[in-house]
Amino acid sequence: MPPLPPVTLTDVREAAARLKGVAHRTPVLTSRTLDGLVGARVFVKCENFQRVGAFKIRGAYNAAARLTPDQLARGIAAYSSGNHAQATALAARELGTSAVILMPEDAPRSKMAATAGYGAEIVTYDRYTQDRTALGEALAADRGLTLIPPYDHPDVIAGQGTATLELLEETGELDAVVAPVGGGGLMAGSAVAATALHPGVRMIGVEPEAGDDTRRSLESGERVTVPVPRTIADGQAIATPGEITFGINQRLLDSVELVSDEEIVAAMRFAFERLKIVLEPSGATGLAALLAGRIGKLPPRVGVIASGGNIDTARFTALLGAEGSTAGR
Repeated sequence: MPPLPPVTLTDVREAAARLKGVAHRTPVLTSRTLDGLVGARVFVKCENFQRVGAFKIRGAYNAAARLTPDQLARGIAAYSSGNHAQATALAARELGTSAVILMPEDAPRSKMAATAGYGAEIVTYDRYTQDRTALGEALAADRGLTLIPPYDHPDVIAGQGTATLELLEETGELDAVVAPVGGGGLMAGSAVAATALHPGVRMIGVEPEAGDDTRRSLESGERVTVPVPRTIADGQAIATPGEITFGINQRLLDSVELVSDEEIVAAMRFAFERLKIVLEPSGATGLAALLAGRIGKLPPRVGVIASGGNIDTARFTALLGAEGSTAGR
């Protein structure tokens, strides 16, 4: 039997108290059209309306707020393709400290600009040839900063779990919760919260087909490394699941499903035209799995985390294009 998770429902609830007045309590949307298409009652937790445009502020702020005064005075560091970068930069500003963020050279320009706009210093690297974890640890050590990783940290995981805690507080018991899996922090936090409150709930993760490291890891029983994924879902372009997150997900997840880039774009289009919300590719993978039938027969009541909406107009219109419209009522 794997060890018990290092994050508990109490940790998630304490994170929720810490985040009160800092993170938004984001809305939960429903759609009869969506329900009809997938054959279940679906509740969409809209973290695209969260501060910094994604759920990441929950974990970054929770971790930063638990640092000592001395650690905060020296500053914090992070590595991220974008959303955790923005979240850490904002958390640093909120707590009166500085942040240095390591970001891939090909990170979306809008995410880089937003990170800089929150006051962080950005250092770039090549995600396809360099190890961001090693670079981030070295950067933090050289400058005397405290590193807040994007997912593999108990306080980050607990913070991310508050999204699902809020979802369940609004909807009551659900039969399944579907969430994107990148490094695994959102899924791990969600699983801790949901399974503690409702032990029979199914926890379903979703990865892009090109980046199925968590699915392969679960199948093999140990962490597996894949080539750095080349997918439109940049927030899920992870080669190896986190050590802590994998330990939790190995215990609590029921399955991980895969979606293609084309299915992600179709979900983004549906979200825009029918739900009237903008989702970035990584934020749409959970919805994509439902719409594409990747999960099979769904139970009656399903929650899905729409994890973020950080995408600029040019990229959004380029991905969706002008064809295949389903607009209407």
